[in-house]
Amino acid sequence: MTNLTKEQLEAGLDTIFQSPKNEGALALIVRRPVTEQREVLATAALDVVEGLVGDNWRARGSSATEDGSAHPEMQLNIMNSRVIDLVAQKKERWSLAGDQLYVDLDLSDENFPPGTRLAIGNAIIEVTAEPHTGCKKFVERFGLEAMKFVNSGLGKKINLRGINAKVIQSGQIATDDLVRKVD
Repeated sequence: MTNLTKEQLEAGLDTIFQSPKNEGALALIVRRPVTEQREVLATAALDVVEGLVGDNWRARGSSATEDGSAHPEMQLNIMNSRVIDLVAQKKERWSLAGDQLYVDLDLSDENFPPGTRLAIGNAIIEVTAEPHTGCKKFVERFGLEAMKFVNSGLGKKINLRGINAKVIQSGQIATDDLVRKVD
């Protein structure tokens, strides 16, 4: 697969800017049982302690915590489905981004500031302030231009690489569930 150029990526911004503001579909659920493994799920459980049940978030830990334990504000990684569709070029490649939830929603700071709550199925999650940025693996899978695109000034402002969240009400979710802002 040939990675997209800067111009090709920027040409996709119009479609990304059309993402719904208040409610959209949960397009894909991906569990990472161990590093470098992905399981695309039709349904899943979100848990306040475990995050996405069966995901390796807790076991993997985080370099962002002093003791290397899992970062509580980075329990879930969420990416805009229009962005990953552009960058990955094929839905079969979406899971390579490493996020667990792919949603058709405007994930910009303006639309989803930290503290924003979202209902998915009968679960509720909350957007956290921890930034979500591309890494070396993102470059390997989608190219340097894709990394520059999602981490550009505009890319960071509208969270092209995605956002972090935590589960605040455990529940069941399913692909195609409505994801909506709640008070």
